[in-house]
Amino acid sequence: MNKKLAAALSGSAVLMLVLSGCSEDEGDKVNDWAKSFCDQAKPQIQKRADAHQIIISTAADSRPAEIQAADSKAFKDIADADRALAKAVETAGVPPIENGEKVQKDVIAELNATAVAYDGLKKQVDALDPTNQQKFAEGLKTVADGLTKIEKMDQNALANLENGELGQAMAKQPGCQKPTPAMPKTPSGSASPKAGATPTTSASPKAKASASSES
Repeated sequence: MNKKLAAALSGSAVLMLVLSGCSEDEGDKVNDWAKSFCDQAKPQIQKRADAHQIIISTAADSRPAEIQAADSKAFKDIADADRALAKAVETAGVPPIENGEKVQKDVIAELNATAVAYDGLKKQVDALDPTNQQKFAEGLKTVADGLTKIEKMDQNALANLENGELGQAMAKQPGCQKPTPAMPKTPSGSASPKAGATPTTSASPKAKASASSES
């Protein structure tokens, strides 16, 4: 009886070791994927943060041409960053999670679709006439409405990767940490507030449009 019990316990111990080894292997794969993606993603995440800061920091009372140039550049930068993030997901390979292949394809498709949407916003803002303040303000409101929808797409694009064990692994990677946006430079013609201007509480395209229409 003791021999049978010892054999059973020994078998259980071996099984536990095997299971433990499998768990560690799976954990390594998750961490390896997270590192591969986040190392590539870091400059793109920073680029997106800087672009959003440009949009926010452009004063509502800036000249229409300055607002146009700032928002156009920001939309282009975000579109480029999203395409690069899609490429990073592709290069990192299929994530080691349930339905990993589908998740990878969906994330790539969503990021590329968001990039196309930002390209559309850039074309819209480029087409505005900064010499006609009223029409410019009206056009900027339309851009702002589009931006609100696209930002939700942008936020959701990577959501499927940020769940569970993979999300925890990504959160630990320096490349996927929330970046500190760089403050826009302030040379003439930049997106920064004009000298002496009072910053507004909201410098979104819609807030800029309202300010432009009131001027």
